[in-house]
Amino acid sequence: MQLPSSFTDTIRKAFKKDGEKFLAVLPALVDEFSTRWNLTNVQPVPNLSFNFVAFAKRTSTTQNVMLKMGVPNNELRSEIAALKLFNGDGACQLLESDEERGVFLLERLTPGTMLAELENDDERTYIAADVMQRLWRTVPEKNNFIQLSDWFDELKTVRPKFDGGTGPFPKEIFERVESFLPELFADKDVKLIHGDFHHFNILKSEERGWLVIDPKGVIGPAGYEVGPLMINPWGSFSDGTSFQIKTKRRIDIFRERLGWEREKIIRWATAHSVLSAWWDFESGLDWEYSLNCAKVFAEIKR
Repeated sequence: MQLPSSFTDTIRKAFKKDGEKFLAVLPALVDEFSTRWNLTNVQPVPNLSFNFVAFAKRTSTTQNVMLKMGVPNNELRSEIAALKLFNGDGACQLLESDEERGVFLLERLTPGTMLAELENDDERTYIAADVMQRLWRTVPEKNNFIQLSDWFDELKTVRPKFDGGTGPFPKEIFERVESFLPELFADKDVKLIHGDFHHFNILKSEERGWLVIDPKGVIGPAGYEVGPLMINPWGSFSDGTSFQIKTKRRIDIFRERLGWEREKIIRWATAHSVLSAWWDFESGLDWEYSLNCAKVFAEIKR
């Protein structure tokens, strides 16, 4: 199986030895589950990142499906559990799963247009606001979902690592996030949320409208959901003025649709940007993009 070097490099950087083991057994794993779930014509998607994802045909039902597998970890198990709970309402339908081995089968959304492909950013933002509200769930009493607080606890390792300093972050921005995080987490509007809600994880189904893929399955204040969306899908800071104008417009739309104060939206966007930058910094990936987003958000007038 020929895999792009960008994918194999990402797996090795992100998962170290476990990533090497996964890549070594991946061809055999694909063969095993193709037999188990009656799959043919398994073709990897062109934009592989942290998991192996492939188009396939299920011969037992003649259904077009998606095969997904990754290094077994808590995030994959939480994703499978979230998909089971959503049961196709607001999300793609989970068809089969092997939680311990990190392998699952999903419906293929047709035409599968990504929200990022729409040109009008206002339209994209309105759609996103509606989809996220449809998706949120009351937290189940018994669950093993990811806790958002655990993610942000990772920022507590920054100062010890840099002798009390703020490492790659401007001191003012990092201290601002440190100061308002306790208030953000005091919000009682706690839900089971997607956790990685952005324009490339929202796809159109001809039959069922806009749906999400790849939910992390995260328990935390619902306000966090705007964070990943706010830093996508810019890709470049070549036009800083355009970035700021669109950012302010998105904030206005979220305030209108969700009923949240501007300050809450700006704070969650800034907090996520800093967290994202730290994750990428630790993984040896490009962290400056997320940090630049944090700088823009921090400069927006309340």
